[in-house]
Amino acid sequence: MSENNVHVYPEGCYFKSLEDIKNKHVTVMGLGLNGGGEAVVRFLLKHGAYVLVTDMKSAEELTPTLEALAKDSNLDKSHLSYVLGQHRIEDFENADCVIKNPGIKYNGNKYLEKAKAIETDLSIFLHFTKAPIIAVTGSKGKSTTVSAIHYGLNKAGFKAFLGGNITVSPLTFLEQTDGTTPVVLELSSWQLADLRGRKLLKPHIAVITKIVPDHQNWYGNMLSYVEDKKLIFENQTKDDYTILDYDSDSSAEGVDFEGNATGIENWGNVFAKETKATVLRYSRFPLNDRTYGAWLDRKDTGIIRLPEKLLSKRTLEKGLKEEVVLKELKVPGPHARLNSLNAALVLKLMGVAPEAIREIMSEWTGIEHRLEYFHSWEILSTNNSKTHKRAVFYNDSCATVPEATAAALQSFKKKVVLLAGGTDKKLDFKPLVKALISQTTQPEELYLLAGSGTDKLTDLLKKHSYPYHGPYSSLEEALATIKSHLVAKAMNPKSNDETIVVFSPGATSFGMFKNEFDRGNKYKENVKLMFV
Repeated sequence: MSENNVHVYPEGCYFKSLEDIKNKHVTVMGLGLNGGGEAVVRFLLKHGAYVLVTDMKSAEELTPTLEALAKDSNLDKSHLSYVLGQHRIEDFENADCVIKNPGIKYNGNKYLEKAKAIETDLSIFLHFTKAPIIAVTGSKGKSTTVSAIHYGLNKAGFKAFLGGNITVSPLTFLEQTDGTTPVVLELSSWQLADLRGRKLLKPHIAVITKIVPDHQNWYGNMLSYVEDKKLIFENQTKDDYTILDYDSDSSAEGVDFEGNATGIENWGNVFAKETKATVLRYSRFPLNDRTYGAWLDRKDTGIIRLPEKLLSKRTLEKGLKEEVVLKELKVPGPHARLNSLNAALVLKLMGVAPEAIREIMSEWTGIEHRLEYFHSWEILSTNNSKTHKRAVFYNDSCATVPEATAAALQSFKKKVVLLAGGTDKKLDFKPLVKALISQTTQPEELYLLAGSGTDKLTDLLKKHSYPYHGPYSSLEEALATIKSHLVAKAMNPKSNDETIVVFSPGATSFGMFKNEFDRGNKYKENVKLMFV
């Protein structure tokens, strides 16, 4: 992709009003299984459009989505038709408008080139909503950041909504939004590219998380990738805020359009020079005296410093310019802490008091199935505090690759009890073995669920004479063993007062579970039943 080889869409939206949707012939390109296409179909049918859905997947592959639409008696299915397993040029030529899936490239697509008008669920939403927008993009930490912001806003008393790349289409809540309902959007680079030229995205607060090389098979170079990221702040003004990374990162450097090294150590500096909004920075270390934003001190306390016009009267009266917004967290790991810090900064910009932010963020348990804290169990408790023992449980079922489980082990400051294993998808388990045998990340005990991936892992562990329990043919069997071992250990007065139990499979779930979400839910259900 060259610098100029990008598609620019017409300003605004094809649909001028919600009433304008009625009787329009709309082709939905990409139904999918994650809810986005289904949400678009429901929205269009509700507003009276004639909808043709086309997808290269077969009806069999799309069964869950097709059944969900078929069973909904509120939908006028006389306006709904399907062309599956193929795309036809005429379905694009004859449509008044095509709704495009963000995972489909415009350039070189012979079907999209025939469309009279192209929209996405985001372009439609942004055109019609009056809600203040908080938009988040980046390479790493987007989902954690938007989830923390959404949680914090609702706990602080806002009626806030969450959508975008986090698999929730904002069209599902469009008509519940108004000028008082903040909407938090996670935006991928592809979703941003689909907004180029439309001038619809005008976030009051934009956050760009750490930028590292990603999707290079799509973009071909870092500059093209980053150009799409810049669209998040393109329409902001000085009354808005852009929150950017402050720390240098060797992985920031990529290649330019000619394949030469960019020499860029920090993309946040690049963005800061181009945005028209008020710039705030975030860092793992104290910011210099001339920089506003948020940082972590040596004790990992989150601190913010804002321009005086944004500080509360209470703070100014005390003569302070810095406020503590983050202390204790339930979500583990340095990356989660930095994402939580950004969420705290957004809450402060939305008018939430620092003491309220500290309390709210201390109760956030993270994203479901991603190092999610969900249960605590008193193993042994007497009047003598020295014999008070407990176990805390984390669900990291979305760790479907060995590297994710290795990262989970690095997220805790003490050794954990690890439950892992599952089905192989032709991945290398050496990164996980490296973490298991490392002195700094080695778990206290390792328990394994049965599966083809586990077989590969155990072959490697045997070469290192590394001990493990199992493999177990069910969660129930594994958890029963863990429980008996926890009770036996708690009887030892020298054992730790708290044991951390982490389910981070490092493999897929097929065979024993439907998917990683089913696996995580089953794990949580069994833990809550067995550890009471």
